[in-house]
Amino acid sequence: MSQEQKNLNVAITYGELKVEFSGEPQHVAASVNEFLAKHIHNIELASKVTMNYSLNELIDLFGDYVKITPEGPKVWKGERKLSDKNTLGLQLVAARINYELARASTPSITLNEIKSATALNPKSISSRMSEMLKRGDVEREQSE
Repeated sequence: MSQEQKNLNVAITYGELKVEFSGEPQHVAASVNEFLAKHIHNIELASKVTMNYSLNELIDLFGDYVKITPEGPKVWKGERKLSDKNTLGLQLVAARINYELARASTPSITLNEIKSATALNPKSISSRMSEMLKRGDVEREQSE
């Protein structure tokens, strides 16, 4: 039995603006977010101080460095030499892209998953992650 792809249809009216989006849910969600950020003043102001990239923007920015494989998100170094910090950051981006593609239930990734995906030294992962936490580049989720 073939599974049929369901399209999502969204219509937005804001003042004189009227727009409709239709297609795969993740594409429609990205389009709606982009529309809201561009046309709703408060959301636009908030977008100036936050970094919440859409799936398309993440792929455009990092598509040469990350790939989503059947085993999960991976940093794709090729011939490039990357620092542990850059490798860790790219692995986090890959996890976010994996989530945005609806291939994971959360954008979070555990230290063990990072170690497995990157083959980085656990002490290096811990040190770089601490630096990123202090700078506010990442957030730590508390496990229950």
